[in-house]
Amino acid sequence: MGSSANSVLTRGQVARYAIGSLGTGGFATLPGLVLVYYLTDSLGVAALWAGVIVTAAKVWDVLIDPVIGGLSDRSYAHTGTRRRFMVIGGIGLPLAFVLTFAVPGGLGAVPSALWVLVAFMLAATCFSLFQVPYIALPAELTDDYRERTRLLSWRVVLLTVAILLFGAGGPELRALFPDDPLRGYLVMAIAAGAVLAIGMLVAATVAPRRPALPVEPGASIGAHYRAGLSVLRQSQPFRALLVTFMLQGLATGLMLAAAQYVARWILHDEKAVTPLFASLIAPALLMAPAWKLVADRIGKERAFRLASLVFLVAALVLSAAAWAPGWWIVAPVALAGAAYAGMQTLPMAMLPDVIAHDRSAGGGENRSGVFSGVWTAGETTGMALGSTVLAVVLAATGYLESTAGAATVQQPDAAVAGIAISFSIIPAVLMALSLFSLAHYRLRERDIAGTSA
Repeated sequence: MGSSANSVLTRGQVARYAIGSLGTGGFATLPGLVLVYYLTDSLGVAALWAGVIVTAAKVWDVLIDPVIGGLSDRSYAHTGTRRRFMVIGGIGLPLAFVLTFAVPGGLGAVPSALWVLVAFMLAATCFSLFQVPYIALPAELTDDYRERTRLLSWRVVLLTVAILLFGAGGPELRALFPDDPLRGYLVMAIAAGAVLAIGMLVAATVAPRRPALPVEPGASIGAHYRAGLSVLRQSQPFRALLVTFMLQGLATGLMLAAAQYVARWILHDEKAVTPLFASLIAPALLMAPAWKLVADRIGKERAFRLASLVFLVAALVLSAAAWAPGWWIVAPVALAGAAYAGMQTLPMAMLPDVIAHDRSAGGGENRSGVFSGVWTAGETTGMALGSTVLAVVLAATGYLESTAGAATVQQPDAAVAGIAISFSIIPAVLMALSLFSLAHYRLRERDIAGTSA
């Protein structure tokens, strides 16, 4: 088995692991919030092509995640730690992130689009180098069912801080340069890159070490994909959990991508994205520890179902924004924030249980990296398709793109309605589908008991 896991984690281990969410949460939040908007409203790229660019980079991410997962397992066996990949990602991602938002003015829509595509693909690669081993760590840091919930609860607390910091602070930094939006985006990216680096490099220090093991000759790329398909085929709880998380990632990714458009075209205030994010994150900060208590009392899977139902209700209420726009939407957004904390804490705490169960059933083989690689690919797919769905809706409803400094355009009513629907009704449908897939997750605490033996 080769794990260095302990039953009880120290506060330092929990804190350093949680700080990694400044990197994962920051990179998941800020591009999802502003990248499509940056392309359509500052670089003059058509909405549909903006969606293609973001999706292409994410497809690349999905393709490499299983390979990185397999390589991470080999590195873990060979060196006794997953730290090396995490450090490489922690250094490379901030640099590529800055490059993504460093498009020179006057370059033209097509060259600008290609610039963003290449830089964002590089950033996605570096993110995977960190994210895949980072997700594998909880199953190796502790063998205890409830300690994993504790570890992931504090990770989600820092994740919500990251969402607030990047989701609210990023647009605020950009807004400091109203007469030069491109410079505003660059300053935003530099500041964000510094925080990304700190969070990721600190988290890398928590990766456990154990004696190295002999490793077989390097596996082919095809072997890594076959290993990923193998865990999907062999682990029914993993399939159910992954499908649920992907559908919910698509729902939240769509709402995240639409938030900037809601602020500008429904609330008629581009800066309104900041209070929208504050209303989302404040309840999440308070509720992340509360969801741990709920999970300890009724079980992780039941608590996860409850959080998903609350989010579904909030999304349905938001659908009224298409006909009655106004600041009242802050209340259902806050309700969604309370639910979102559980939707992050609980499945991420359930994933190490799935990995531990597989390790026990499989005779001790450690496939943590393979599981985390497939998980990251699924998570990335969900979040990426959120931007894609938004871009398709915008294009289908006649959204008018513009360039930085150009006169403000007047959006057709159909485009404004499309923005509202993307922020509410479509996410609600996706959440309902996720509840169906979650019903097929049947792993319980009694099934995990004894796996640490």
